[in-house]
Amino acid sequence: MRKSHPVRRAVLAGAATVSGIVLLLSLKPASDPGSASAAGGAAPPAAAQSPQGGRGAGSGTVTGEAADTQYGPVQVRLTVSGGKITGAEAVQAPKGGQSDQVTADAVPKLNRAAVDAGTADIDAVSGATYTSAGYVKSLQSALDKVAAASAGQNSGEGSGQGSGGGTGQGSGDGSGEEQGGGGQGTQVLTGDVAQTQYGPVQVRVTVSGGRITAAETLQAPKGGRSDQVTADAVPKLDRAAVSAGTADIDAVSGATYTSAGYKQSLQSALDRAGG
Repeated sequence: MRKSHPVRRAVLAGAATVSGIVLLLSLKPASDPGSASAAGGAAPPAAAQSPQGGRGAGSGTVTGEAADTQYGPVQVRLTVSGGKITGAEAVQAPKGGQSDQVTADAVPKLNRAAVDAGTADIDAVSGATYTSAGYVKSLQSALDKVAAASAGQNSGEGSGQGSGGGTGQGSGDGSGEEQGGGGQGTQVLTGDVAQTQYGPVQVRVTVSGGRITAAETLQAPKGGRSDQVTADAVPKLDRAAVSAGTADIDAVSGATYTSAGYKQSLQSALDRAGG
């Protein structure tokens, strides 16, 4: 039998080793799809998954305080979108007897007027003076809540404007413009109670950008003849305050004492705003 040569055995062993290595390499995956996915960021960033845009859209439902009238409470609920009134409804209104007919006639008109005006500065419905006055009062309280919420959301932005643009305006245009530049938010200011011969009068105003945008009477003479005088005079005084932007408004005929008390309380509210 032929003897195997040592050199041939060495060559064959080396070839077998190389073949084994090649075989092992051919069985190993070229890449790991799972690892590539993790490294490549297949999952979107957190910001893309949870967009925070539209937070300040200013949409929601706000209910005003119930306003007591001679015939029953009136309470208004508003739907607001983008800071504007898009819907209004009376969740409470006088009822029973003649009040049912008055409410059925007046409330839809008041709702439409609130949406059209976008403020509480709306006219009373003929034949529904008390209901109209209560509606306006509750409507204003709802708008005050909207203004307060908006001011809270914009406080950061207002501070930035005040520290940046406000200083430049102040140096060029005077201290009044400097205050205006920093005070872009809305303030709700309640005046002192003014005592009159027929009872107390107290006014609350909403001030935005240094201007009166709304006014309402929190207290006014009531009882007997005063009810009619108040129902007639107060809406006129509120509108006059907004139109004038100051407490320099004319007294309402037949309501001299109420007018004087109104102006006194209005001035104290404006004093708090630096006006």
